[in-house]
Amino acid sequence: MKRFGVVTLFVVIFSLVVPPFAVPADDTKVKEGMSQVEQGAKKIPSNQIGVGVQETAKGIGTTVSEGAKYSGEKLKDAGQATEAPAKSTWGHVRDGAVGVGHTVNGFFTTLFSN
Repeated sequence: MKRFGVVTLFVVIFSLVVPPFAVPADDTKVKEGMSQVEQGAKKIPSNQIGVGVQETAKGIGTTVSEGAKYSGEKLKDAGQATEAPAKSTWGHVRDGAVGVGHTVNGFFTTLFSN
């Protein structure tokens, strides 16, 4: 039972110390879609109209769908960046000690001021 308590304590402390990390948004699929649009558009003037239009349409669809996913990831990252950082354990302890210090100071000030 003591071993379980020690492991639990270690996990809690470790989770407070290690900050969560975010995976940056990946825009490679958006760039692939954009290059597919370019390649399809280049085929249209060279008498490959059907293939060029088809490839351009697929590229546009890929760019739109992957662009929406990429934008969603960027908005999520921006939302996480605006959140106030959580206080560490030391921050809570320090704030508590400061509060106790103010209380003790106020007590002695009122005690000796009369």
